[in-house]
Amino acid sequence: MLRITISFIAGLVFGLGLVIGGMANPAKVQNFLDLFGTFDPSLAFVMAGAVVVTFIGYRLVLREHAPLCGERFHLPTATEIDRRLIIGPALFGVGWGLSGFCPGPAITSLPLVAKGTLVFVPAMLVGVGLARLVLQRPTTKTLETTGGTT
Repeated sequence: MLRITISFIAGLVFGLGLVIGGMANPAKVQNFLDLFGTFDPSLAFVMAGAVVVTFIGYRLVLREHAPLCGERFHLPTATEIDRRLIIGPALFGVGWGLSGFCPGPAITSLPLVAKGTLVFVPAMLVGVGLARLVLQRPTTKTLETTGGTT
């Protein structure tokens, strides 16, 4: 129950931060990305604040031996820059720039029943499903190392 309560509070704070910071407003996001038009730099301050809070939070939390509601920390271990690492963020950025939404703010905006979120969120979920299907497909490299066939 503690884990659910903490997750709810963290999600609520995150969602409120997105709404208050303007990240849930696609017009504001698109103006931030429009460097040579109606550029609005205010989201840079929101992002800088998030980076500072995250940096300090990681420094404090990682001093502990284990998380409050878990047995161990689950930190990324990959160090290789591969095709997935380049293509994924590029697609994310294109989608963000075209729609003005990224996943967190879009989900936060769903209760507002804004037309953009009603299109973006289902499209995002379809994209996530397609990505999982593509990534679960066995590759030639996998088949060679496991001795499998197609």
